[in-house]
Amino acid sequence: MIAITDGKVMTITQGTLERGTVLVEGGRIVAVGEHVEIPEDAQVYDATGKVVMPGLIDAHCHVGLFPDGIGWEHSDGNEMTDPITPHLRALDAVHPGDPAFKDLVAAGVTTVLTGPGSGNLIGGQWVCLKTAPRPSVEQMVLLEPAGMKMALGENPKRVYGDQKKAPSTRMGNAATLRTALVNARNYLEKWRQYETEQAAYQAKVEAGDKDATPPKPPERDLKLEALGKVLRREMKARVHAHRADDMLTAIRIAEEFNLDLTLEHATEGYKIADILAAKRIPVTAGPILFSRVKYELKDMTPRNPGLMAKAGVKVAIQTDEMSAVKYLPINAALAVREGMPEEEALKAITINAAQIIGVAERVGSLEVGKDADVVVFSGHPFDYRTVAELVLVDGQVAYRRAEESA
Repeated sequence: MIAITDGKVMTITQGTLERGTVLVEGGRIVAVGEHVEIPEDAQVYDATGKVVMPGLIDAHCHVGLFPDGIGWEHSDGNEMTDPITPHLRALDAVHPGDPAFKDLVAAGVTTVLTGPGSGNLIGGQWVCLKTAPRPSVEQMVLLEPAGMKMALGENPKRVYGDQKKAPSTRMGNAATLRTALVNARNYLEKWRQYETEQAAYQAKVEAGDKDATPPKPPERDLKLEALGKVLRREMKARVHAHRADDMLTAIRIAEEFNLDLTLEHATEGYKIADILAAKRIPVTAGPILFSRVKYELKDMTPRNPGLMAKAGVKVAIQTDEMSAVKYLPINAALAVREGMPEEEALKAITINAAQIIGVAERVGSLEVGKDADVVVFSGHPFDYRTVAELVLVDGQVAYRRAEESA
């Protein structure tokens, strides 16, 4: 049992305690409050003068899949041989020994959504991980699959245009994506028909019909099976889109096929913030620490997350990075500097991120019963001088700054 005492406790969802205690046992938070009775056998950490928060969450990154100081040997995020690869799983490519994970834990980032890049129209399935390094990736998984990566805009049309194949235009992007979804819908219908025929066959057998012929099942297709989960809303469609027109295309297609849509990056989201709010479409905005490396980023602004949040859009802030995920709070701090309310920016890297990923029942706030992913910061997380001094992941000490300094 661990008791973090007398710190400024930012619960995120239940307000801030100026001098509170967080009690942890068995990997869970068992008490949060100003007057918590501390058992005699508890290991006490005095957080006086410090800030206690839930572990930070990056709702869109590529840690574990792309090189971090290595090279092509660890570049496993884009299978750019086919624009439609929904059967790919990030789980199969994440390297749990990636040194970036240690950097993230030391920065207080305890949960990430990581997955394929945006080279393909449909890149594959995301995975949500705890960042404390483990021998196997399965020991790090919080949610898998955690959504389907899709991408509109420049990236897929550049990749496949260079290969002299479709899609090479934005029209091609949309048409190819629609075609894949229609194929998946037809595939589901074949299986529904088979199940109907199978039920009828079983009824005949039970009635004593010895001449009943069992139906033949459709041939399995891993691509269409994976997309079928998206069509059944068992997986979110997480669509990379920077320009406002690409975001509107994503919305158009999502409405045509009744997809559970999240917009990734949403760089020009501020231009259509009223539409996003009215349609209740969440976004993972960012990265903010970024350059205009391509034309569709020409109108990027650090004011974007704040403008969307003020319009009523649920916003998470993302880094789109690997080891630089450790700068997640700096991204949020820049959004605050440019007008985002501080409370919304804190939610954008905690509870909003957890809700958008689909893991809010486990992480994102300091509440009784949730995973004990707790960070003690030396100061406010948006102060560039602040460091994480203690990090718990699932109730275990994953990082302690004093030990590192010694």
